[in-house]
Order: sequence, then C-alpha cells, then structure tokens
Amino acid sequence: MNLPAAASWRHQDARSGFEVAFFQGHEGGWRISGATTAVEDGASWFVEYAITVDAAWRTRRAEISGRSVTGIRRTVLDADGDGRWRVDGVPDPRLDGCFDVDLESSSMTNTLPVHRLGLALGAASEAPAAYVRAGDLAVERLEQRYRRTGDLDFAYTAPVFDFSCVLNYDEHLLVTDYPGIAVRLS
Repeated sequence: MNLPAAASWRHQDARSGFEVAFFQGHEGGWRISGATTAVEDGASWFVEYAITVDAAWRTRRAEISGRSVTGIRRTVLDADGDGRWRVDGVPDPRLDGCFDVDLESSSMTNTLPVHRLGLALGAASEAPAAYVRAGDLAVERLEQRYRRTGDLDFAYTAPVFDFSCVLNYDEHLLVTDYPGIAVRLS
C-alpha cells in the first residue's frame, strides 16, 4: 500500500499541539520521519523521530530526540524483526515480543500495527509495543489490542491507561480521528 508523501495531525483535548510526518520508501519498507510539539498539563515539549519499518511493517529502528524543560534527550531503539529490542545499544527483555514502536507524542505510530497485522473485518489481535514517553523519552512495554470493526475503523484498547476508543483511518491506514488525542489535517 502506498502512503502519501506527508501527513499532519492537530492534537486535541489531552494536549494542544501539532504533528507532521513524512513517508519515504526504504529497502522494501518505509522510513517515516516527523516531529510533534505540544503543551500538556502546562508543560511544553517537542519530539523528533525517524522510524524505519521493514516490508512486513515491523519496526526495525527508531531514532527519537526530544526537549522539555527537564532537558534535551535522545534514544535509539533497534529491533531484530523477531521481537527482540535494544535500547541505546543495550538488550531490553521487557520488550520481547513487541514488533511496533509507539510514541506517546505521535498519532502516526498507530498506523504501524494496523498495517502489520492486516486484520480481517471482526478480527482482533494483541499488539504490545515499545512505548516511548514524550517528556523524558523513557521506554516501557505497552500492552494494547486492535480489533477491526469496519473497513477503516479499529477498536483500540490500552488497559494500563484504562483507555479504549474507536480509531478511524483513511485509505492509507493513517489515523484520521483519534478521539481525545488528535485529528488528521492533511
């Protein structure tokens, strides 16, 4: 499936801000670079990312940098495609079995598991992810679940946050409406 050259989202409700992502074919997969800026709970931050996914939409590398009032940070995640990860060069067994990176700062990263899973209508799957926090770039495991409820709609659940919603996507399987988080602008 082809992706547009770029997409953008406006944060809403949970925070105020903006995200822009650029998509480029890369060795049979994709290289996605972008940035997001926001004010959340009175704190300002920005996050820049470059994510590489292989032809099966498994995250292979994520280079993330950010800045907040607490300082400038950078972290690099490398995945072997079989569910094992290194964070800044160090193996992180907490992430074993994850195939996606999910950036707290990004709505775009919700496209990664939807493409990778290729769920049929009514089908569901667990999709644990290497989750990167916006403010300090801390990395943790995030248990999440996707269920395809319509042609372009997926029920999404993240139990640790006691959060669930229906995510709406476009024909490229990019999020168009992430209730309480962001709406797609272009």
